[in-house]
Amino acid sequence: MFAGCPTVALAADEYLDDVAISAEGDAAFIEGSSFALNDFTRFEKGSSHERGGAYIGYNYYEGSSPDYAAALQVNDVVIVYIPPSAHALCDASDATSKDEIKAYFCALDEANNKGGALLRDAREWIFTSDAIYTEAGFQITFSLEAEPDKFYIAIMSSTGVSTTPDHADIARIVAPSEVDIVPAATGIAAFGEFLSGIDMSPLWVTLKTTGCAIVFIFILGLAAAYFTMRIPKRAQDIFDTIFTIPMVLPPTVCGFLLLLALGRNTALGQWFIDIGFPLIFSWQATVIAATVVAFPLMYRSCRGAFENLDANMLDAARTLGWSNSRIFFKLMIPLSWSSIAAATVLAFARALGEFGATLFLAGNYVGITQTIPIAIYFEWMGGNMDVAIFWTIVIIIFSFAVILFINLWSRHTTKYRSRGDRK
Repeated sequence: MFAGCPTVALAADEYLDDVAISAEGDAAFIEGSSFALNDFTRFEKGSSHERGGAYIGYNYYEGSSPDYAAALQVNDVVIVYIPPSAHALCDASDATSKDEIKAYFCALDEANNKGGALLRDAREWIFTSDAIYTEAGFQITFSLEAEPDKFYIAIMSSTGVSTTPDHADIARIVAPSEVDIVPAATGIAAFGEFLSGIDMSPLWVTLKTTGCAIVFIFILGLAAAYFTMRIPKRAQDIFDTIFTIPMVLPPTVCGFLLLLALGRNTALGQWFIDIGFPLIFSWQATVIAATVVAFPLMYRSCRGAFENLDANMLDAARTLGWSNSRIFFKLMIPLSWSSIAAATVLAFARALGEFGATLFLAGNYVGITQTIPIAIYFEWMGGNMDVAIFWTIVIIIFSFAVILFINLWSRHTTKYRSRGDRK
């Protein structure tokens, strides 16, 4: 695009290590420099909306004053605008000033980057103090007052060929005395600041959802396993398929089917709305989604444990006059308890990591339906990699604890078999 422009050779790299950046990442200062940068903002995206009733091109909002410096990256070229009002501090024709402002923008751009392109990787830098810069059919207007006291950077094509910058950075060029650089915390203090800035609601929503869901999963899993054992074989095959199919279907399909079944267009969904208890996109929806997806694990494990019980022993209990409910609670559950406990923990872990069905049925509402898996996805999509990694570590720790518990429990419950083998 800017092939006709001369390459600007800069030695800014030698200044990068000397740039001190504020803890907020909005100011930078080099010791001995005649100027500093303040009020820095990185724009990943601009807008194509009209401003002041007219189309001005692809634009970025600068602010309420026209005194912002700007750095626009288009492909691998960076165009730096130094406003005339800042010439007393930063000489646009001076090589040292160019090196310093490039170092400032590169350092702040990298500190505020969330996965996008970096200014420091550009092969060519172009500096200008002209409010209107034209190159290869594109016109870039800096500090354009498109609305009263609202200034924009606008990119307009004069050839009908459309283009948009990779991103844009703006900042004020100020005297060093106007910048108060507070160094970023390190070590434990930095981790404490990081934790203090994280919204912990996904953790509480996840624990509340999983804790409530596991109660339903435990009861329904036991009841379904016992029910299928007491019906004819042909009916068993049908109900077993119904109870197991959520484990086979993709979670998004489960969520979609639940949405169809409980949406406002169904009689059941409308009934819940009429009684003031809407299910869709509510916290209750997260519980329903987790229950449906994790239920098959509980059901299959409990049924397998019940089928392995000695049928003669159960028949003997009946000959002694025991009722079916007494046999269930006094014999079947105690004798199958190790498998039931392991199934409960596995179902808990599955509900803990549920994502697809929950997002379909409950949506993503911070503090209401945003669980940890959903938070990981949206933090990553938003470029907040540190937060996404934090929640990933949290979910890994939970998963590790669950697996470790299952292993220790299994070893404890099979000790008697090991002693019998040694004899």
